Amino acid sequence: MGLKFIRPLPSPEEIISEIPMPAHLTKLKKERDAEIKKVFLGESEKFLLIIGPCSADNEDAVCQYVERLAKVQEKVKDCILMIPRVYTNKPRTTGEGYKGMVHQPHPDQAANMLEGIHAIRKMHIHAFESSGLSAADEMLYPENYSYLDDVLSYVAIGARSVENQQHRLTVSGIEIPAGMKNCTSGDISIMLNSIKAAQLQHTFIYRGWEVQTTGNPLTHAIMRGAVNQYGQNIPNYHYEDLMSLIEEYEKRQLQNPSIIIDTNHANSMKRFEEQPRIAMEIVRNREYSPILKEKVKGLMIESYLEEGSQSISDHIYGKSITDPCLGWEDTKKMIYRIAERL
Repeated sequence: MGLKFIRPLPSPEEIISEIPMPAHLTKLKKERDAEIKKVFLGESEKFLLIIGPCSADNEDAVCQYVERLAKVQEKVKDCILMIPRVYTNKPRTTGEGYKGMVHQPHPDQAANMLEGIHAIRKMHIHAFESSGLSAADEMLYPENYSYLDDVLSYVAIGARSVENQQHRLTVSGIEIPAGMKNCTSGDISIMLNSIKAAQLQHTFIYRGWEVQTTGNPLTHAIMRGAVNQYGQNIPNYHYEDLMSLIEEYEKRQLQNPSIIIDTNHANSMKRFEEQPRIAMEIVRNREYSPILKEKVKGLMIESYLEEGSQSISDHIYGKSITDPCLGWEDTKKMIYRIAERL
């Protein structure tokens, strides 16, 4: 067998006991979850911004970023609700490269998942404490969600995971909004099937247990663009794309039909600096179309302290070591421009 068993890992219960969530943050998260839920239920017209670094690779830089974000949130709180991206798992197309803090708590050192599990929980709690903003993370490994289920207010399922059965079934058992990205080919039927599966009840195996879920009615679509057979990026955030998605939503009679637009990845043609332009196009389309205003609940934006990206060996504080991100000054301007139009 080609597997080397390195060490057993602590259970989520052990990690949560070792690194508990402070009581005041538990109370605040409950309030935040209720406010975010209202957006997806159509009970609030606030516009969501799920915003932050492509990958959260440095605790100090991430906490500094969310502290800045919290100050801006206070100024736009009447119309915008921000959920920081604190992404501790990073999917890799070929399996090569940095896979996130859960793998490598120190990006330039070897993998250590025992240390990584401790590091991601500490960072999430620290970021929440620093900002008052409970965060989003990507569910790259469904079984790892249990290490953070009392901390997170939003979960995203990536384009490469959206067709996976275990991801779909696990989402059916969580109680926060979960965004399903369209797959890299752009086939929205896969994403919609995933949403339907996650909204249903299931019985399956999870962390060695037979479990039963209630279904997650807050599961929804994230449009992130596509890549065709020639490797070319195809955006899918335009008016026609969104109207077609809404029609498909209606055909399937899914619960709480909602859309989040990813302004980077294939939608930006991997040009991170295009994100403010894309954001404003979506805001204008919502102004034009009442149905888009109802269904498009917000944006997913990649942003960090410094713009662009770097190699792991460069050690530039607050600059992405994975996908290029919008810098802080441009991020702040973009948020205020969005708020002016809402």
